[in-house]
Order: sequence, then C-alpha cells, then structure tokens
Amino acid sequence: MMRRCYLVCYDIRDPKRLRRVHKVLEGYGEAWPFSVFFCVLKDIDRARLQTDREEQMNQKEDQAMILDLGPNEKEAREAATVIGQPLPEQDSGIVVV
Repeated sequence: MMRRCYLVCYDIRDPKRLRRVHKVLEGYGEAWPFSVFFCVLKDIDRARLQTDREEQMNQKEDQAMILDLGPNEKEAREAATVIGQPLPEQDSGIVVV
C-alpha cells in the first residue's frame, strides 16, 4: 500500500476545539509551527484523519486544508522553504529499547 505526504493546515476559532483538533492530528503526523502538520499516510489513514478532524471542528467557523505533496517523502520535505527558525528534526522512526 502506497503512502503519500500531506501538509495539513487549520484555523480553529475556539481554543477548546483547537486543542482537540491538534490532539487528533498528533496521532497522524508531526507538528510544524503554527497549526501545520506534516503527515505520511496510507489512503485509509488520510480518510480517517479527515473524518476525525471534521468531528472536532465547527465547519461554519473553522477551516482546515489538506495539501497532497506526493509519494516521495524526501522530495516533499525538501520542497518546504523555511525562513527563520528551522523545522523540528525529523523523527527517524527508529526506536531504541
């Protein structure tokens, strides 16, 4: 099953909903500054992310966007131009016990 990279951005008007949406997205990807997440997801996980996020939002007041960056994670990360403070270090996915 192929994974694709997504940039998920959101503008949530209520602080309580904002915390809930942020918590949902922590389960799907890595937090970048200012309400942005970088996610590498299978199709089913992308659909679940959208459903989970919609359940926490007020769609009349809030806004969210999912941008498809393609299947190549290295290229997707390199496409991000950062001015000022660098993005957080990438988690290697390796766990040492």
